[in-house]
Amino acid sequence: MNKSLFLHFLFILTLATAASAQQTLTLPQAIEMARLQSVDAAVALNELKTSYWEYRTYQAELLPEVNFNAVLPDYSRSYNLYQSEDGTYKYVRNNSLQMMGDISIDQNIGFTGGKLSVNSSLQFIDPLNTSGANKYYMSVPFGVTLSQPIFGVNNIKWQQRIEPIRYNEAKAAYLENVERVTLRTITYYFQLLLAKENLNIADQNKKNADRIYDIAQARRGMGQISENELLQLKLSVLKATSSVTKEQSGLNAAMFQLRSFLGLSESDTIDAVIPEMTEYPNIAYNDVLTKAQDNNPFAQNIRRRQLEADFEVARAKGDQRQINLYASVGYTGQDQRFNDTYRDLMDYQVVQFGLKIPILDWGKRKGRVKVAESNREVVSLRLKQEQMDFNQDIFLLVEQYNNQSEQFRIAKEADEIAQRRYSTSVESFMIGKINTLDLNDAQLSKDNARGKFVSEMHLYWYYMYQIRSLTLYDFNAQKNIDAEFESLINR
Repeated sequence: MNKSLFLHFLFILTLATAASAQQTLTLPQAIEMARLQSVDAAVALNELKTSYWEYRTYQAELLPEVNFNAVLPDYSRSYNLYQSEDGTYKYVRNNSLQMMGDISIDQNIGFTGGKLSVNSSLQFIDPLNTSGANKYYMSVPFGVTLSQPIFGVNNIKWQQRIEPIRYNEAKAAYLENVERVTLRTITYYFQLLLAKENLNIADQNKKNADRIYDIAQARRGMGQISENELLQLKLSVLKATSSVTKEQSGLNAAMFQLRSFLGLSESDTIDAVIPEMTEYPNIAYNDVLTKAQDNNPFAQNIRRRQLEADFEVARAKGDQRQINLYASVGYTGQDQRFNDTYRDLMDYQVVQFGLKIPILDWGKRKGRVKVAESNREVVSLRLKQEQMDFNQDIFLLVEQYNNQSEQFRIAKEADEIAQRRYSTSVESFMIGKINTLDLNDAQLSKDNARGKFVSEMHLYWYYMYQIRSLTLYDFNAQKNIDAEFESLINR
């Protein structure tokens, strides 16, 4: 186990112990745990590995390839039809043993799209139904072969343009997916936090309702409140009791959801705590748009899809005519003895020039070119629309983020005021200065203000990390979000 894996394991173990023993889990801890061991993070990593090996396969296509082909042996015992000089036919028995082997070094030529091969081969045949003097060897000690399409599309050249962009897109997509894991963690964490706050509110409301009802019974005995008000307070006690049960179920559901996402066991208990707020500065739309265009996988995706559309047009045009050049030169020798096969070598040359040009195809190939060009135009229009939508989404997100700081400040102040108002209302009700309607209104305002406070805090974190996921840039640290891809691939 390497050092990196050991440290990750130790960190996960520490977090798991903290979650189980201390029963508390902060938001940064939950985010780090999700990035290390959630299913979504594992899927993102495996998608990155798939793209990496696809890119490595493309790179291997540009390197020399050594191949060995052999048939050891090829034994044949059969009857073949043979025509004699007088025109008659007869079956001739064939009983032979052949062996052959070939080793070659093949290299794709990126500049021209052709293929160059250097090879050496050896063949042996032994007619088993004749004397041993008919055994023969044939060797090709050295040969060079060139296969080159002319006027056709250069697939290798297009791959050299497309594949690096595809891999950069995959790396950016991995970073974006990790940030999306963070977004899901934030959502689940604040759902748990809100459920916890709702349960605390329900418990406190239940205690206050019980206390107020006990006091109201005493005041009813002294004739200070009516029977209707007392019954209304009794209903408030029942409602508060029901609310505690409901919020406890909601807390269990939210805890199960976060626990499942983080990969924790059902025996672990998570106690969410309100995170410390960091004051992030306002961000300009142009800055976010520039970073998104530089780093977001969407930008790489647009370039790749446009190139692929151009490639389809080039391939359709190249298929209108097929002209291929095949040339092979080298030396060969043959003899009945193996050693003599490599003496008195003879040179050989093979040149083939293939040409296929349609004279009448009823516009089939031209139609394919038109289809490819139309598809390219459709792709260009869609990419333009997607870019406009992307820019609009960024503009709206930046506006929401910059406004959220003020919204959170207002919600925090409203929560404090509502808490003080409710405490004052309880005291006022006990001395008979307000009625039950005013008390219920103060309690409802307090509950709503607390829920609003947690929700606005959630949006503050969510918008900030959503901008990170779109730009792959940390505006707080003023640097790009990056990863050690080589270590991730080898994990």
